[in-house]
Amino acid sequence: MAYLHREMNELRSICVYCGSATGVDPIYAGDAVTLAGIFIENEIRLVNGGGSIGLMGVMADAMMSGGGTATGVIPISLKEKEVAHKGMSELIVVPDMHSRKLMMVNMSDAFIALPGGFGTMDEVFETLTWAQLHLHQKPVILYNPNGFYDLLLAQADLMVKEGFLNTASRALLMSTDDIHSLLPLLVSFKPPTSDKWANTRR
Repeated sequence: MAYLHREMNELRSICVYCGSATGVDPIYAGDAVTLAGIFIENEIRLVNGGGSIGLMGVMADAMMSGGGTATGVIPISLKEKEVAHKGMSELIVVPDMHSRKLMMVNMSDAFIALPGGFGTMDEVFETLTWAQLHLHQKPVILYNPNGFYDLLLAQADLMVKEGFLNTASRALLMSTDDIHSLLPLLVSFKPPTSDKWANTRR
C-alpha cells in the first residue's frame, strides 16, 4: 500500500537504525524485509549503516532485490568488521562514527529504529538529542515488535515523571508495534514548538 501524499517535507529518504545481528526471533528479519517492501512501494530511499550483516544486511538485500534504492554509510574502522555491503546503490566510507551519524542525519528525512543493541541506541538517542536542541525537525520512531522497546519507553516516561525530560521532548520519541503505521505516523509528525529547557528542573 502506498502511503505518502505529503506536499511539504516529503519523505524521500528514511534512515533505518537497526542491529548488526538478526536476533533470536525470525520476526525481526521478516519485518526488515516487510519494511523494505513498504519503502520500495512508496519510492523511499533506504539510508543505513552500510553493513551486510544483521538486520542492516537483510533490509539492504531486500531493497536491492526488489528494485529499490539504498545508501550505506560506514566508518572505515568498521568496513571489515561489519562486512561492508557491496551490493547497495551507494556505499559511502567515512572517517569515524560521528561522521557516519552526521551524514545519515543530513541525508534523511526521517528515522526508524528496528530492534538492535547499543549501537542502535546510540544512533537513536543522538538523533533525538539533536531534535531536542532544534538542530533538525525530523521525526524519529521506534518500531516495537514483541514489546522490544517497552522498557525503554517506560524509562522515557519515568524521565518525565521525575522532572528530567519535558513532555515536548518526550513527544519526539514515537513508537508503534504496527509496521504498516510507521509511514503514516512519520508523515503526520509535527515538531513540538517548545524547547528542552521549558518546564525542566536542573
